[in-house]
Amino acid sequence: MRDYEIMFILKPDLEEETVTETKERLQKIIADFGGEFVEEVSGWGKKRLAYSIEDYTEGVYYLWNFKGIPATVQELDRVIKISDRFLRHMIVRQDED
Repeated sequence: MRDYEIMFILKPDLEEETVTETKERLQKIIADFGGEFVEEVSGWGKKRLAYSIEDYTEGVYYLWNFKGIPATVQELDRVIKISDRFLRHMIVRQDED
C-alpha cells in the first residue's frame, strides 16, 4: 500500500449532519478498498478562500493522511467529483523515504 494525502474543501453552508455524513462516506470508501488512516483525521475549520469559488468566499478545510491502493484514490476522486458538497479537492501520493 502507498501513502496518500487528501485535502478537500467543503461548502461552508452545509449542515453539520451533512458534513459528518460526507466524511463518514469518504472514510468508508477508504476502508472498503483496504486502506487505513495513518494519523488522526484532522479538520482545519472554516477558512477564507484565496479567490471565490462558485460565489463562496469561505470553505471548510480537511487534510487526511491514509494508506491505500490506486483503486482507492480512483474511487475517492470519482465520488468527490459527482458530489455537489465539495468546492475543491486534491489527492497526492506521498514520497517514499
